[in-house]
Amino acid sequence: MAGAGRDRYRPGMTPISFKRHLFSPEIIQHAVWLYARFTLSFRDVEDLLAERGIDVSNETV
Repeated sequence: MAGAGRDRYRPGMTPISFKRHLFSPEIIQHAVWLYARFTLSFRDVEDLLAERGIDVSNETV
């Protein structure tokens, strides 16, 4: 697919800023994706991230 990720945002949308966050944008996006896609609890997301070596508490998620 040519240009598949080139324009991630619709015209007029402001990109999300991850400046003050402890974790990288990829980890935050993955946690949100897990939570929303599979309707998991925060503790479930915490456990899945821990299996991948990411130490995060359910309060952080």
